[in-house]
Amino acid sequence: MGRPPRHDMDRLLDAAAALAAEGGPAAVTVTAVAREAGAPSGSIYHRFPSRAALLAELWLRTVERFQEGFLDALDGDSPAAAARHVVSWCRVHPAEAAVLLYGPVDFGEPTWPTDARDRLAKRNAQVDRTLRALADRLGRSGAEDVDRLVLATVDIPYSTVRRHLRGGSGIPEYAEDLVADCADRLLTR
Repeated sequence: MGRPPRHDMDRLLDAAAALAAEGGPAAVTVTAVAREAGAPSGSIYHRFPSRAALLAELWLRTVERFQEGFLDALDGDSPAAAARHVVSWCRVHPAEAAVLLYGPVDFGEPTWPTDARDRLAKRNAQVDRTLRALADRLGRSGAEDVDRLVLATVDIPYSTVRRHLRGGSGIPEYAEDLVADCADRLLTR
């Protein structure tokens, strides 16, 4: 039996997330990740054949981890719970939250391997389906209603997170209550 790798994929991606949180997507280079992780660059290339593959996996791992709880929250009937999830997850995972404050295009999405772009499209379609299903359950499935739901569960919570993370302050404990209140008010006519 071989020994386990010293520089596994998660450790390398954690290093990449830390670099992106500090300096944006441009800071995530193979050399910088190797240095941050204390790994030889060969370890990076062994797992990621190109910088584009590394950036794709960083984005996808981050969005998939975030979406686990977000999709669970959307499966309930409380948009406020989904809004709360955005803020609480970002507080617990500030480096990964900083990654999500960018978009996939910032991480070179047009140059990603085809399988990574397909994975992203599937994830985005799943979120869209789940949001629309919640809108249907709430009896608000018109275009304006769905836009209102996205504003309540995504846009306002991310705006709240962005202001605090980009401002260098932590996300205050009351932020979940603020976004939940906004979601409730926005979706109550």
